[in-house]
Amino acid sequence: MNRSLRKSLFAAASAIAAITVTGGAVAFCGFYVGKADTKLFNKASKVAIMRDGERTVITMANDFQGELTEFATVIPVPVVLEEEQIHVTENAILDHLDAYTAPRLVEYFDEDPCMVYDRMEMMAAPSSVALEDGAKLRKRDSLGVTIEAEYTVGEYDIQILSADQSDGLATWLKQNGYKLPEGAEETLESYIKQGTKFFVAKVNLEEQTATGLKYLRPLQIAFESPKFMLPIRLGTLNADGKQELFAFMLTRTGRVETTNYRTVKLPTGMDIPTYVKNDFGSFYKSMFEQQVEKENERAVFLEYAWDMNWCDPCAADPLSQDELRELGVYWIGGGDKPGIMPRRPMPQARNVFVTRLHISYDAEHFPEDLMFKETNDRSNYQGRYVLRHAYKGDAQCEAAEQYRANLPKRFESEAQTLANLTGWDIDDIREDMNEAGQPFEEPKKDSWWKLLWGNDAKDG
Repeated sequence: MNRSLRKSLFAAASAIAAITVTGGAVAFCGFYVGKADTKLFNKASKVAIMRDGERTVITMANDFQGELTEFATVIPVPVVLEEEQIHVTENAILDHLDAYTAPRLVEYFDEDPCMVYDRMEMMAAPSSVALEDGAKLRKRDSLGVTIEAEYTVGEYDIQILSADQSDGLATWLKQNGYKLPEGAEETLESYIKQGTKFFVAKVNLEEQTATGLKYLRPLQIAFESPKFMLPIRLGTLNADGKQELFAFMLTRTGRVETTNYRTVKLPTGMDIPTYVKNDFGSFYKSMFEQQVEKENERAVFLEYAWDMNWCDPCAADPLSQDELRELGVYWIGGGDKPGIMPRRPMPQARNVFVTRLHISYDAEHFPEDLMFKETNDRSNYQGRYVLRHAYKGDAQCEAAEQYRANLPKRFESEAQTLANLTGWDIDDIREDMNEAGQPFEEPKKDSWWKLLWGNDAKDG
């Protein structure tokens, strides 16, 4: 093994934990003008999980940057995987799923206040070469490590390991050129006690060169297990600060929630100042950080939950049948085994519900792996933030006068909302709003004597 590989055992696993690494059916309408995708966050990793009964397909995007010889990842898995249960796919599919489910910014434009008509909101309609057999079962008795299987899949050399004890596994990994972060043995021991196997992958440079690609493609694994979980503890051991994990859950049933941490909906549907359109990313990151702090850094946040037959407004085109099958949705277009994806064309997606969860985590606040459950909740939810542009025409009527008189109060309400969501200074917000043509109304302060005696104060 190349000596430089010793630099980083879990380099590629960074944020996916050694895994590489108000709803209701009401139309929101409006014009989609921006999205908060994973690119806004540093150390952000993406994983898609198809779950149906005990069937599971996990797609892991590698956020590794550096020399490919330095890539190595260790992933706890529940069973010994056969070669056909391992697959390599394309980054574009996860990028598409990210864009489709990203929190979004929408805008409305006030109409002439002199025009009076009934409004009615309508629901939007859906407009691998195996290595030699003799190498498959090798055991170092002194270390208690068994190589259960070895494969080359795409550009990856993969080994499936079992171990009797953590110090033996740690020694084996070190002898094979891996560098373990501090605390790894204790974490490995907890997995070994559960009978967990270990999926170890590194880059096959010859196969990588043959692909002609300059990046690593996502790895996929398909298996059956009663446990619906995502191992994140190994990825925290050598992490430099917090990591961002985006988990996209695909089910037949409905929304997915965590069972050992709180699942919290992000604030949504708020009106915020129109100038935020020019820097939605800064707004969203600040808002998210405020919510993480509010929940004492221990919550899993729901950013999107929706039936994939439609979206409103769409931040990206819906995923195609082929893309969904590639992510493991085997029931679309036939087929009965995850990992074996039917390819014949079919009409629009059916019976697929997507949940987007966002976790900002470290070892201190997330000491356990993520455990999930499927629910029957199919109510739609999305992180959605609204810009409302004031009418700028020369309307002349009593309603228009009243409309203009109420605008400063409305702008002040938007400023307060933005300050509460982000923690930004209210005076800075007001200044930015003034520059953007949204004059605010100075809040009235009660007289000192009213504060002293209250509303019942009398002369005398």
